[in-house]
Amino acid sequence: MGTIYKRGEVFWIKHYRNGKPHRESAKSTKESDAKRLLKSREGEIAHGKQPGIYFDKIRFEEIAEDFLRDRRINGRSDKDTQKRLNHPNPFFEGMRVTDITTSRINAYVDKRLNEGATNATINRDLAALKRMLKLGARHEPPKVARVSFIEMLKEDNVRQGFFEDIEFEAFRNRGD
Repeated sequence: MGTIYKRGEVFWIKHYRNGKPHRESAKSTKESDAKRLLKSREGEIAHGKQPGIYFDKIRFEEIAEDFLRDRRINGRSDKDTQKRLNHPNPFFEGMRVTDITTSRINAYVDKRLNEGATNATINRDLAALKRMLKLGARHEPPKVARVSFIEMLKEDNVRQGFFEDIEFEAFRNRGD
């Protein structure tokens, strides 16, 4: 299915995916490392995975752009979408998606709480981040290997002071 060959001192592998040859450096001068890499790639192909996807090359901006596109396609306003990205963008900008871990997300929540943001506002930011990561995981080929656990904050801003029917009628009629 694949072959191992040498270019200079470094071993390379060649395997086929969807009938097309793909070459990749084993980044080693040992033939055993190249054999191991080739077996790994062939195993990924056999399981239907895209071999050699490097999730660490995908940056936050790329999944944020996918999020914007998804919101536009689903009829959401650009103004609201940009609002959802105003705070996560500076914090996660330039970060690899593999570095967006639960501890980093918790650091973001802590930072937003220290800035005085409400739990509800932070939850909307976290929902946008979760959507970005899930879109990246569903992308073909995937841009995100796994979605980090994102715990939402408890919101305690329940409305109070509802009118009963009689009180509402009295309030409505008082202006007459």
